[in-house]
Amino acid sequence: MRLRSEADVQEFLDAVSQCGGDVYLKSPEGDIFNLKSSMSRYIAIGRLIEEQGDTLELFADRKEDQARLMPLVEDLMKNGD
Repeated sequence: MRLRSEADVQEFLDAVSQCGGDVYLKSPEGDIFNLKSSMSRYIAIGRLIEEQGDTLELFADRKEDQARLMPLVEDLMKNGD
C-alpha cells in the first residue's frame, strides 16, 4: 500500500486516529512504526510515500480497527494499479 497523494495521506491518518487501539506498520527489515505515536507517524508516512511503501504491512490491535482500515487499504491498493 503506497500513499500517492496528500488526500491519501490525510484519509489514512484520519482513519488511524479513529481507531481505539494501536495501529502499526511493519517493514520487511523488522522496523515497527506505531501510528498512534506522532514521531513514528511522521517516519511511517515517509516510508509509505517512498518506493518501498508497497512492502509495508499494516496491523491493528483490535478487530474493529482492522475492519475500519481494510476498506481504505483495499481502495488505496486498487487505485494504485
